[in-house]
Amino acid sequence: MIAEETLVQELQQEASRAKAFEVLVNTYKERLYWHIRRIVLNHDDTDDVLQNTFIKVYRNIDQFKGDSKLYSWMYRIATNESLTFLKQRSKKMGISDQELKDRMVENLQADVYFEGDKIQLKLQKALSTLPDKQKLVFTMKYFQEMKYTDISEALETSVGALKTSYHLAVKKIETYLKEN
Repeated sequence: MIAEETLVQELQQEASRAKAFEVLVNTYKERLYWHIRRIVLNHDDTDDVLQNTFIKVYRNIDQFKGDSKLYSWMYRIATNESLTFLKQRSKKMGISDQELKDRMVENLQADVYFEGDKIQLKLQKALSTLPDKQKLVFTMKYFQEMKYTDISEALETSVGALKTSYHLAVKKIETYLKEN
């Protein structure tokens, strides 16, 4: 595996950009796919958002300053692209964000790529009731097992605020699961 600093340097040089970008995509596509998938829930939509994410990374790599890890920077882009996608989708459909989230969870049952059971579906329903930030923090911590420091970089939020968001999310999920 290529060192992140070397990869960034190669991405920022015109002569090595195409090859370095191929390495970047192959290195991060699966992790970013699952991060996006947990936000937009649908396989085809995830592929679209992932493609948009990599396009943004490619177009903006010269602006990457190295203040955070490359991975955290791409996570931030993927997160923003996912949330923007959902907002645009709900606006286009003329429904509220919550209605869209409810429909997305309902559609999971028919999704051939969804491998979860009834418990997973119930958890997804509980997650759909959370505010976006709590859902993101919970997803990154619980499913992706990210460290708070990495989540902090990706979401540009303090570790303390993340711990609070995670704790609140867990309590809300527990309450939802007990009541439903």
